[in-house]
Amino acid sequence: MSERLPRVARLRGADETVALADRGMDFALVAARFHSDVVDRLIEGAAAALEARGADPEKLELVEVPGAFELPAAADLCVESRQFDAVIALGCVLRGETPHFDYVAGECARGIARLARRAAVPVLFGVLTADTPAQAAHRSALLDDWAQPAAGRHGGPSNKGAEAAVAALEMIEVFREWSDDDGDGEDDDG
Repeated sequence: MSERLPRVARLRGADETVALADRGMDFALVAARFHSDVVDRLIEGAAAALEARGADPEKLELVEVPGAFELPAAADLCVESRQFDAVIALGCVLRGETPHFDYVAGECARGIARLARRAAVPVLFGVLTADTPAQAAHRSALLDDWAQPAAGRHGGPSNKGAEAAVAALEMIEVFREWSDDDGDGEDDDG
């Protein structure tokens, strides 16, 4: 196991902002229509972050579903189609006065997590679970610099759609590195 660590460290090097998506990769953005004002900003953030890293806008497929509860099923269809290099689930669940929030948010998260564990491509969770509309707005901000969408980690506005897109690119690299591994612990380059 330890012989693999340098390879993983290399994948997460300082040059994360290099255009990673310029290799003709296809992305599914699976988005809930419920709370569309928030989700539209997550979609815009994901697309802008991918394009800032070289993705072809023509290779971004938007799949819309009614709400967050339906995201896992649609994401599964995208994975099974074998058309995409990554699937990014985007949605927003706002806490209300009933336990409905807990059921929808929990099942959405469980479904995406279950799919991500078994899928042959990365499946990312870009679903906001917020107590208030203000919290959701803060986490779906439209940014000036899509090359640095994680700038909000220190309390400032962020866009979780953009952050999920950047994570998708890193996970594609991890999946490819491990699928190319011939099992001998040696780099394929040398």
